[in-house]
Amino acid sequence: MFVKLNDRVYLNFARITRTKIDHVEDGIRVRFYEGKDQVAKSQRFEDVKAADKWLEKLFKQIK
Repeated sequence: MFVKLNDRVYLNFARITRTKIDHVEDGIRVRFYEGKDQVAKSQRFEDVKAADKWLEKLFKQIK
């Protein structure tokens, strides 16, 4: 199933094996992986709670 990640990216959630909320130098991002390879990342968030809320909303689109 394809889900719109942002304005330019659609993500095939059937192939995503894990997600990770990661602290990077410019903020917090959600990263998406197929096996060991990162295939996409989200926009920047100010805190982990906001990233988690966004990720839950994205998962609800799949169900």
